[in-house]
Amino acid sequence: MSAAAADLLTTALHALHEELGARFVPFAGYAMPVQYPEGLLREHQHVRQAAGLFDVSHMGQIVVSGAQAAAALETVLPIDVLGLGLHRQRYGLLLADDGGILDDLMLVRRDHDYLLVVNGACKHADLAHLQARIGAHCTLTPQFERALLALQGPLAAQALQQLLPQAQELVFMTGLTALWHGVEVYLTRSGYTGEDGFEMSLPAEAAPEFARALLAQPEVKPIGLGARNSLRLEAGLCLYGNDIDRSTTPVEANLAWAIPKVRRSGGARAGGFAGAARVLGQLQGTQPVTRLRVGLQALQRVPVREPAPLHRPDDPHPIGQVTSGLLSPSLDVPIAMGYVPPACAAPGTRLHALVRGKPVPMEVVPLPFVPPRYHRG
Repeated sequence: MSAAAADLLTTALHALHEELGARFVPFAGYAMPVQYPEGLLREHQHVRQAAGLFDVSHMGQIVVSGAQAAAALETVLPIDVLGLGLHRQRYGLLLADDGGILDDLMLVRRDHDYLLVVNGACKHADLAHLQARIGAHCTLTPQFERALLALQGPLAAQALQQLLPQAQELVFMTGLTALWHGVEVYLTRSGYTGEDGFEMSLPAEAAPEFARALLAQPEVKPIGLGARNSLRLEAGLCLYGNDIDRSTTPVEANLAWAIPKVRRSGGARAGGFAGAARVLGQLQGTQPVTRLRVGLQALQRVPVREPAPLHRPDDPHPIGQVTSGLLSPSLDVPIAMGYVPPACAAPGTRLHALVRGKPVPMEVVPLPFVPPRYHRG
């Protein structure tokens, strides 16, 4: 093992991944399985048809508690935390003072606290930021040692209910606490693939046995980060560090849907969050928006990957760039997301991407590329 590889962290399922023949890559400081022997294409298709198990334990779990937790969280997240129902989950954006996105995350209100699930590469910076901003008003407890598993696909509920019968009760973006062999598991009906599915937080020491029990179900196969990436791109979901980052605002990223009316201008708790002046100004049209995230489809069978520059067909000067791209396993056409000026963001707009010095014609298309199949009840 190289010195660089030796420095990588491992998750509680590392030995199981090795046993299953995983190929590893460095990701967020961890050695993570990118694919198993069947390969990315079959793994991707299996999630679309049945159920796939992902190890996402590199991600960060942070518990926020205290009487002022909800109010404190509303100062750093432009979402409705105070009005969030018990065991309800929301997508949120952690914003800097200029409206740039520090991270995107999931937040769920539990019986006595809030659980945040943040990106692995950002978790230490997120914790420090939250501690500095709201640590005086609530208690922040990192649980970076806990395991996090995701079971995704149309047969995910069928498989999971063999272990946790309560899973069937959940609808999209809700959660509950369940017991498995005396171990407390917190699960939400959510995920990163566009398919129905669940994410499960549990103690690291219980994760290998729990994962083996899931893999024993006939519907379930192990899935690596490669297929996770192709699935999330088909679903039009952003990858932090690629499609959104510190330089991107929610409006530019086409994530304004994640800011509810109650936090917008004229709402009962308008503003009051970091970056509100710029973000709300962009929503109202009083602050400039110079670029927008769009979906793109290549008109030739040439995969267009990040960071390919984008330009108008009649002008070689770059006007934007691709932030994620690949050959879609479900659609069998090259798809991508990227940023372009608002004047070029309408579906049907033709652009060129520069790939190895040659222009590839592309068309702006609506997102997502593959319609989601979330279980809404």
